[in-house]
Amino acid sequence: MELVEESPYRFRIDRRDPMRVPGVIFASRSLLPDAGADRSLDQVANVATLPGIVDASYAMPDVHWGYGFPIGGVAATDIEAGGVVSPGGVGFDISCGVRLLTADLDRDELRPRLDAVMDGLSEATPRGMGKGAVWHLTGRDELDAVLRGGSRYAVERGFGVERDLHRCEDYGAVDDADPAQVSERAIERGARQVGSLGSGNHFLEVQAVEQVYDEPVAEAFGLRPGQVCVMIHCGSRGLGHQICTDHVRAMEKVMGRHGIHVPDRQLACAPVSSHEGRAYLGAMAAAANYARANRQLLAHAAGQIFERQTGRRLDLVYDISHNLAKIEDHAVDGGTRRLCVHRKGATRALPPGHPDLPEELRAAGQPVLIPGSMGTGSYVLTGVAGAPAWASTCHGAGRVQSRKQAVVAGRGADPRAQLEAQDIAVRGASRRGLAEEMPAAYKDISAVVEAAEGAGLCRKVARLVPLGVVKG
Repeated sequence: MELVEESPYRFRIDRRDPMRVPGVIFASRSLLPDAGADRSLDQVANVATLPGIVDASYAMPDVHWGYGFPIGGVAATDIEAGGVVSPGGVGFDISCGVRLLTADLDRDELRPRLDAVMDGLSEATPRGMGKGAVWHLTGRDELDAVLRGGSRYAVERGFGVERDLHRCEDYGAVDDADPAQVSERAIERGARQVGSLGSGNHFLEVQAVEQVYDEPVAEAFGLRPGQVCVMIHCGSRGLGHQICTDHVRAMEKVMGRHGIHVPDRQLACAPVSSHEGRAYLGAMAAAANYARANRQLLAHAAGQIFERQTGRRLDLVYDISHNLAKIEDHAVDGGTRRLCVHRKGATRALPPGHPDLPEELRAAGQPVLIPGSMGTGSYVLTGVAGAPAWASTCHGAGRVQSRKQAVVAGRGADPRAQLEAQDIAVRGASRRGLAEEMPAAYKDISAVVEAAEGAGLCRKVARLVPLGVVKG
């Protein structure tokens, strides 16, 4: 793959048939994927062939191989020009995202109670591959209410407060969800998992604000040095996975009818305006609402533990997804166009003044939550005016080793002991689960954030470090 270096943090793949637009990679040279081990840049070029794609096929600094789209891929299609929606541009864990909460508590104050807090969080957080959840639903009607109402419905049922919704993307729920487009198999997989963490790279961490880079914005977000935070990273569990599987299969069958040809079957897609496109977007929105409710429930449970053990409550900074396709208005060629913006392993980063932000955050911009690999720092960023890539930025560190490779590379080591040697309390993870997610399996999160900021995608606000982690 021949890359043209446009600037220290921006590389271009020139358009060649059948690409409709160029590819653009925001990264430093050290963060570029190894072409021999990771073909994600080929995926960037493949995404550039999608009907209706506008401007470029983008990749964030944490880019790595994914299903169809690379993880860290961003692409927008023009709906009126036959633009398509592709489930591979969202991924299997629909609306996987991050929720950050703060406590009116300093890390030194927490230290004597940390073990008790971590024990309580471990007990209160269902996780792993199996069933188990905070909320035991009464039946299909109640699950439909979750799929339509997301965090709004959870708050209505007593899991949280109204203020939480003001600090959630889409005020806690996507409005055009259509549970009728969710298969019975997806319903079965999701019915007993509302309020559960899952496994893999999902986690609940107790953290502390280690460094503040922008004091006025940090103050607007409610962050200060030394403050204790809780970060929750999870998504739509088996329900979202099944929805992706179902709709990829449906779109594979109809692409020929729509005159669509793609270089990779994993890029199965359909026009946004088609029956298949609308059906997927309705099901995807339902899964997104499930994920929002999932994080709302986990946060509520964590808040109860904090109040019980420390006498302090948790307040929500923000909740944002990084696997979603959203219908948005953007300026293109001097006009405004209605676009379907795919963000897969990429976070929306709205600039200051954006009307979709709550009034108390509008001057500061949107909080952008970037979880690091286990045992490393995480970042809070904010959106900036005039950013490229449809107001999007990275979503995390980005893998450089598969889970199997990470386990092999760490053979003989004790990952739990390594974390505890860093004074990080660990709860509930298997040795293999920890080994799969150790820092060696990921890019350097600080280098990723530096590249994202250097490329003009965002601005640093604060760095958080882990005090304790709950894993599946």
